[in-house]
Amino acid sequence: MVNDYYGNYSENQLSGIIVNTCYNIHVNLGPGLLESVYEEILYFELAGQGLKVQ
Repeated sequence: MVNDYYGNYSENQLSGIIVNTCYNIHVNLGPGLLESVYEEILYFELAGQGLKVQ
């Protein structure tokens, strides 16, 4: 369990959340944006799900 920083998620659950969020961003926005744009959107989306993102 990863519980000191990310709540009570297993590593598999946490990676699943991240991968699914990345997939949804790609499906909704498509390819072609700068990496920095995807990074900011991923930060916003993960923080919106209650994860602490650095």
